[in-house]
Amino acid sequence: MITPDYSTEAAPQTRERLIQTMIHLLQTRGLHGAGLSELLALAQAPKGVLYHHFPGGKTALAVAAVEATISWSCNKLDEYLGSGNDVGQALGSWIERAQRGLHGSGFERGCPLAAVALESTAADTELRAALAAGFQAIRARLAQALERNGRTPAAAQGLAALIVATYEGGLLQARVANDTAPMAQATAALLALLKEKEPK
Repeated sequence: MITPDYSTEAAPQTRERLIQTMIHLLQTRGLHGAGLSELLALAQAPKGVLYHHFPGGKTALAVAAVEATISWSCNKLDEYLGSGNDVGQALGSWIERAQRGLHGSGFERGCPLAAVALESTAADTELRAALAAGFQAIRARLAQALERNGRTPAAAQGLAALIVATYEGGLLQARVANDTAPMAQATAALLALLKEKEPK
């Protein structure tokens, strides 16, 4: 199993270690597989520190992990999309990075957002609210870029939703297959669609 390494002098502060460790466990174990004792051991943090930073315990930490993942994803998208970059090319690079990360982890590290979404229930209102807001933020960035590339607002929003669904679904299929082919195939079909001109 791939584990975080906090042995260097540049190790992050305790709160950040807890968040990064939770992200790691969500990627590899899922929400319910992330045991509190293991999380604290990996983060090199005593139990009291968890509740000091996250009074809501594991759920509050999971919400922080979701928000941190969304923030990172949005920043990455901003890098790839820029102000005038071709959306298809930018998305190809974004998805290729995800494929490399999945392959490099031995198909162990999936998307923490998908893990939480799949395991959450109607009672997990905070988690679902964080996920909903996060996915909306990603879709909004994609839609804005698509509009800059000439799509109408309605078409841009629809394509943005399709892109997120393709990314998450492709990553999930690739992980369980131990093969990036399903994600690559879905990406190729998506990029071909993006090259088509919008019907008048």
